Amino acid sequence: MKKFLVLVAVAGSIISAQAQEALKSTNFGSNWSIGVDGGVATPLKHHSFFGSMRPMVGLHLQKQISPVFALGVEGAWGINTSSWGDVHSSTAIDNGYLGAYGAVNLFNLFGGYDCGQRCFDIEAEAGAGWGHTYVNSANGKDWNYFASKAGLNFNFHPSEAITLSFKPAIVWNMSDAGIEQTSAGYNANKATVNMMVGVTYNFGDGFECVRPYDQAEVNALNAQVNELRGAVDASAAALAASEAQSAALAEQLLACQNRPVPVQVVKEETNTLTSVRYVFFRIGSSVITADQMPNVEMIADYLKNHPESTVMVKGYASQDGNEEFNIKLAQSRAESVKNALVKKYGIKASRIKAQGEGIGHMFKEESWNRVSICTIDD
Repeated sequence: MKKFLVLVAVAGSIISAQAQEALKSTNFGSNWSIGVDGGVATPLKHHSFFGSMRPMVGLHLQKQISPVFALGVEGAWGINTSSWGDVHSSTAIDNGYLGAYGAVNLFNLFGGYDCGQRCFDIEAEAGAGWGHTYVNSANGKDWNYFASKAGLNFNFHPSEAITLSFKPAIVWNMSDAGIEQTSAGYNANKATVNMMVGVTYNFGDGFECVRPYDQAEVNALNAQVNELRGAVDASAAALAASEAQSAALAEQLLACQNRPVPVQVVKEETNTLTSVRYVFFRIGSSVITADQMPNVEMIADYLKNHPESTVMVKGYASQDGNEEFNIKLAQSRAESVKNALVKKYGIKASRIKAQGEGIGHMFKEESWNRVSICTIDD
């Protein structure tokens, strides 16, 4: 048994150290489990195997050190339903066991840990602890003894959090004959067979596998990181330059928007009465009123009497109202005179040139600037 315990401890330490190379390190608070056990116990020898069985209940707390090796503490208590030999208890509990144990997962030990939860595995368990037998005071005294334990755990995992186990084991009373005895040994006559079923709840996410990298891979990754950092710095510099250019263009646009628009001032040379005629309009209108038609008729008569002559019609607007509207209005007034000469008096359109000149400043009287000035060219 001693050799078996040493072998379990050494194997667990070696596999634990090796497993850590391929697993993400865990802290003390991770990979704990707690569970309850229930089953039966019967003496190994000199008693009826099934007739001497009595119920047992237990608890266990375990820390998984690696996927292969675990440490834990446990307790188990026998229910007083019969007597074994000269052991007679007047309480509901006639024996108990408290101990520590180590467990080796045989599947992970020999099959390797595949970074996932198996549906089924087997653990080899060995431990030692304190045993106690409760005896009726009329028949003797209770006694304590050193006990050792060895067994197998057949574990079923319906989920990562829950484990169902069948746990056969042998527990030896190492004090051989009771508290008065100082010798210790594995005596089949002082051993019991425990067959327990356990339900365990597992805390945490288990072990996370990581792939170890060699130095060449690490160097290559560092080179890629440095290259990406350089690309990020270059992108940041390009972005800063683009933002500066955008800001400069925004300032130029704002300056253009705030720049005053020069107003075109039209000054007309003074012409003789025979070559210039004026057609005045009402404010905001390009319609020739009846009182202005004689001026249009005079231009038409002159063009009819002088077939080689042409006329330039320039439309103007006063400063009243919106500037953009007045520019269009000036063009409309010139076109209105041209249309009257063509449609009403039959003058060829090719002999008439009409254009808007915008806002006029020829006359101090503002209303006089609402005019089309017709200049005849012989």
